[in-house]
Amino acid sequence: MRRPAARTAGPSVPDARPLVSPNQSNMTPTTDILIIEDDAIMREALAEWLEGAGYGVRKAADGTCGLAAVKFAAPALVVTDIHMPGASGAVVITELKQRYPKIPVIAISCLFNSGHGMEADAAIDLGAARAMAKPFKRGELLQAVADLLGSPAG
Repeated sequence: MRRPAARTAGPSVPDARPLVSPNQSNMTPTTDILIIEDDAIMREALAEWLEGAGYGVRKAADGTCGLAAVKFAAPALVVTDIHMPGASGAVVITELKQRYPKIPVIAISCLFNSGHGMEADAAIDLGAARAMAKPFKRGELLQAVADLLGSPAG
């Protein structure tokens, strides 16, 4: 016959919750970031980088879904690809600046500064706070986000 395990001091059952990274316990609405990126691998990588730094992340696979997500709950910041099927990042930036002018936007594209498609300066002219050419490093993205939002806990 098995004996019941001895009770030890520690968290009670109501405090039981799934494991989360330490910074997530400090999450506030100011750390909610929406990633709009049609490339699933890039979208997941960006989310992993931001979540790893303690930011809350939502994801959308295209501009139309991204704009719907903003209407549902306005994020603190949007990271959007520029070249996507359907509603492009240029449309996303334009809509956000008209309807939600206080939400900063980081525009990302592999075509910035390539001579093809929209240039980084044009994204800034539309209202993006930053424009980053892919590929960029994790630290570059995290620095841009921190410059615009502050640290996740701060």
